[in-house]
Amino acid sequence: MINFTLNGQKKQYNGPAETSLLDYLRLEENLTSVKEGCSGQGTCGACTVEINGKPRLACTTPIRKVEGAEVTTMEGIPKKVQEALVHSFSEKGAVQCGYCSPGMIMRVAHLFRELKPMSREEIFKAISPNLCRCTGYIKIVDAIEEAFKRISNPAFQTEKSGAKIGDPLPKYESIETAMGKRLFVNDLYFEGMLFGVLKFSEHPRAVILNIDLLAAEKQEGVIKIFTARDIPGERYSGLIFKDWPLMVDVGERTNCISDVLAVVVAETEALARKATEKIKVEYKTETPVTDMMEAVQPESPQVHNGQSNVLETSRIRFGNPEKEIEAAPYKYKAVFETQRIEHAFLETETAVALPENDCIKLYSQGQGVYVDRQQIASFLNLPEEKVHVIQVSNGGGFGGKEDLTVQGHATLCSWLLQKPVKVHLTREESIRMHPKRHPVRMEMELACNETGKFAALALKAFGDSGAYASVGTKVMERVVGHATGAYTVPNVDIEAHTIYTNNIPSGAMRGFGVPQVVYAIESCIDEICNQGGFDRWQIRYDNALENGAKTATGQELQGVGLKQTLLAVKQQFQNAKFAGIACGLKNTGVGNGMIDDSEVKIEIISEDKVIIHHGWSEMGQGVHNMAIQTLHQETSIQPEKIEVMVDTAADIPTGMTTSSRATALVGNAIRDAAKSLASDLKTKTLNQLAGQTYKGKFICDWTSKPDPETEKPVIHFSYGYATQVVILHDNGKIQKVIAAHDGGKIMNKMLFEGQIQGAVHMGLGYALTEDLPMKDGKPVSYKLNDLGILRAKEMPEVEVIGIEEKDPIGPYGAKGIGEIGMVPTAAAVANAFCQFNGIRHHKLPMKRKIQSKN
Repeated sequence: MINFTLNGQKKQYNGPAETSLLDYLRLEENLTSVKEGCSGQGTCGACTVEINGKPRLACTTPIRKVEGAEVTTMEGIPKKVQEALVHSFSEKGAVQCGYCSPGMIMRVAHLFRELKPMSREEIFKAISPNLCRCTGYIKIVDAIEEAFKRISNPAFQTEKSGAKIGDPLPKYESIETAMGKRLFVNDLYFEGMLFGVLKFSEHPRAVILNIDLLAAEKQEGVIKIFTARDIPGERYSGLIFKDWPLMVDVGERTNCISDVLAVVVAETEALARKATEKIKVEYKTETPVTDMMEAVQPESPQVHNGQSNVLETSRIRFGNPEKEIEAAPYKYKAVFETQRIEHAFLETETAVALPENDCIKLYSQGQGVYVDRQQIASFLNLPEEKVHVIQVSNGGGFGGKEDLTVQGHATLCSWLLQKPVKVHLTREESIRMHPKRHPVRMEMELACNETGKFAALALKAFGDSGAYASVGTKVMERVVGHATGAYTVPNVDIEAHTIYTNNIPSGAMRGFGVPQVVYAIESCIDEICNQGGFDRWQIRYDNALENGAKTATGQELQGVGLKQTLLAVKQQFQNAKFAGIACGLKNTGVGNGMIDDSEVKIEIISEDKVIIHHGWSEMGQGVHNMAIQTLHQETSIQPEKIEVMVDTAADIPTGMTTSSRATALVGNAIRDAAKSLASDLKTKTLNQLAGQTYKGKFICDWTSKPDPETEKPVIHFSYGYATQVVILHDNGKIQKVIAAHDGGKIMNKMLFEGQIQGAVHMGLGYALTEDLPMKDGKPVSYKLNDLGILRAKEMPEVEVIGIEEKDPIGPYGAKGIGEIGMVPTAAAVANAFCQFNGIRHHKLPMKRKIQSKN
């Protein structure tokens, strides 16, 4: 028997002594403020608690080690400290997805007992054991600083923020999230719930000869084991091409280690995992196709029988680039390579499904509930109206939760058993399953005339899309469309190939192919400056896109604030001894001839409650805030009265939350709905309008695919623009990043800054340290700590400069900012290092250190 104190109450535990404290707290005490992020690897800090007044990781602490100890979770820290930290996290923008927030608070709570003054550098160091993938840590440090002021100064007060467009309204549900009271999917529990665990293929390319379930079925607590033959409907799904099987059947070939062979359903997750290990699979292994440049050769084995390994080729050609390149006095040609990146959202994939009358109900953390509904209905052979999906605001996505992972398996098991079923991935399984950022190989040549004007560009790119298409063809389409970067280049020959291999699939990730190609062109620009003696700032300014200029696709632009971003960084860049500069643009909306649209419903419940129904996923980016602030701007309804729901019961079909488009689309749809509501509010109260629902819609159906024959093509309805500067210390380490971004109308300055800071953090990791190397179709490591994510103490100063050049389409002139923040970062880093040591890096990551705050 183990005796200890938990949040001031005496506890006794009679179970296994090696049970982790994390499992005890979550499963026995239902204290879900303590999060699981790394599955016992001791890396992320989301499970931080206090043991005898010191922060410790619950996931690596066997419960036997708390004998006689005092254990404190978020619920047990002094109320004064709790309130100071939680409200500071909310008001300073430290909560984005919020999955890390309770752990971050627990990491520093003990420091408030002594109230010892701490410098910012000391705070950065103090929180470094904990990871945050969203914020870049800066606003977390801001919040901790403010919390110290709140506690040490009884007269401390903060001014309540407004909620108009532009006001720094704290993030929706940020207080509940920081406290750990808002539930994520893995925090949900329903009476009688069962647990599913996936059996993955051990080999990236092998024929399944037999799946022996007998030993697994005999294990304690096992309810049922399902295989491909139990799927009542379509087995294949996909966002563009339906090529990804929910499970692989006997007699079929696996295409990657993400493939699922069976699902074990048991009374507990632990019992299901134990049984899964007993499944015996007989394989006929084959040599996997893992090198994309070998995969395109005629003699290469086909990843999918009867189909070329070149899934798609995208190409744009204008003018006579060969002639211009040959005649140009200055030109630079090189091969650039970028690496595979793991999203590393702290909340791993989880889904909970349960029967609902003659329907199935799913709690999803995915990036598109209506797309989830469509695919699940196909698996179960049900009409879509029989599938009810609720989006639970997730713990980070960055594109990695667009494709289905566990939603299909959870709903299949629940539907067949008519019981609630949860399927949850460990960190290792998450790394194994969901698509990554594309590794891209780019052979690029940029030519420039004697006056410093870009004359032509040629690019041939290859992207490793792994075993399944995901959105790989669209990623490589963006490589093509953004290949000329933020500049006018009149003659181009650009092509990109999407390649099948037996690697883990690649798909959507923040930037969507654009950081890769911007890294290449910006490196070429600096090399041309070296050849021709051009000023690195001036050449960018002289070639920068502006109103009336055309992109590589031939689209004529309006609302372009790129030159203003360049002017904003000019002085600091030119005054720095060692600095790199890079510009970027990023599309808003999927475009390319596809429809971007959004519908909303505004439901009046009472004088004190109004519900916004929309279809966009909240992942930390703040789309719910955009909806609330837009409604408040249009109607003056106070934000505390407004709730937001994303639920297919509203029947307002919406696409995937992707392409930095949610703010523009939901904002315009709400403005449309608010016209009638605002008119009615002139003569009636909310109470008098109770029971009314106001509908709104915005649709962009005027884009087209790039085509030289199309007069005035519109490929995307909007773009965002940025210039970033990376300044080095005299020792060659990064000292500061300046990020000047044209956000159109900045809808919420605090959230805007947080998005850019977090994106810069991700971009620095992309440039310097992050990687997911694979060998023979398998990751070299499944450890979160080996991914190279930067810790708080490694973050340099980041200055965010907002430029407001209004967009003609976005609400109030707003532009998407979720992705553009990391587009120029790696390029600016590479150019800075080249200025320091003269070495041009043609491959990421550069494996360089940045200025530590120690």
